[in-house]
Amino acid sequence: MARLIFWRLVQLPFLLLIIYTCTFVLIWVVPGESLETEGRQRDPVVQEALEARYSLDDPVKMYYEIIIGRQSSEGAWEGGLIRGDLGTSMVYRDFKVNQVIGDALPVSIQLGALAIVIALVIGVGAGVVGAVWRGGVLDTLTLGIALLGISLPTFVTGTVLLITLALWWPVLPVGGWGSVEQMLMPALTLSLPFAAYIARLTRLGMIDVMTSDYVRTARAKGQKESRVVMQHALKVAMLPVVSFLGPAAAAAMTGSFVIEKVFNISGMGQHFVDGVRNKDITLILGVVMVYATMLIVFNLLVDIAYTFVDPRIDLDER
Repeated sequence: MARLIFWRLVQLPFLLLIIYTCTFVLIWVVPGESLETEGRQRDPVVQEALEARYSLDDPVKMYYEIIIGRQSSEGAWEGGLIRGDLGTSMVYRDFKVNQVIGDALPVSIQLGALAIVIALVIGVGAGVVGAVWRGGVLDTLTLGIALLGISLPTFVTGTVLLITLALWWPVLPVGGWGSVEQMLMPALTLSLPFAAYIARLTRLGMIDVMTSDYVRTARAKGQKESRVVMQHALKVAMLPVVSFLGPAAAAAMTGSFVIEKVFNISGMGQHFVDGVRNKDITLILGVVMVYATMLIVFNLLVDIAYTFVDPRIDLDER
């Protein structure tokens, strides 16, 4: 395991550099003006000064300056990804990208973490029920709900929950952020597609494991069916779910664009949408780099979790 962790950490900066380069090129070639004035005429001198400030007149220079920073008039180096400084936002010019992400990331992490917990509870429970009573009414019902959860867009689900739980049956608040009641509805909306996938993965894994030799042996020893299902079958059946949780957790915790828009939550998704709409190069790159780092780290944690779910797996041989 130690060797795997070491090599993943060695690969991390190179992977991030590739992601950064691809993102930068894509942003640069997309039509649009990074210093949009919304129809107002800006003084040419001011325009040139702003372009020079952000190196918009030289993409190669800008590419390297965002990575290594730039030298100030006093000779000191300022900014740079290698120093953990993502630069100044081109739209929110009074704020550093670090400040914008620092305020938004905790909100998205809370939302995503709660959504993943809800998705695990719903998905694993539905998957186990569907596998144990395979072919029955409960199995058909859970499969139908899972299909519905995968097929319905989150903005439809969110709107339905808003109308149902906030207007018709007012048990949860319409908006806001901070209390558990305010977090519950957006987290539930975000969790449903993940719960649907987890339910299907759990069901298929359980069906496969329930016919294995060691499960039959456990039953032959007279163990209770509940113990056979929960202690013997479910543990192995969770391997596909653990694999899915890596990218799912990264996607959920870096913010859902639609969910944050529907429920008016100021998270990473909102800022990413604003950055794309205004072609805020530094903000877009900052959000993408945070997302990429989380995705790589979560996938590493998933590989480590394999050894706890199934001790037979040797990560150093993978």
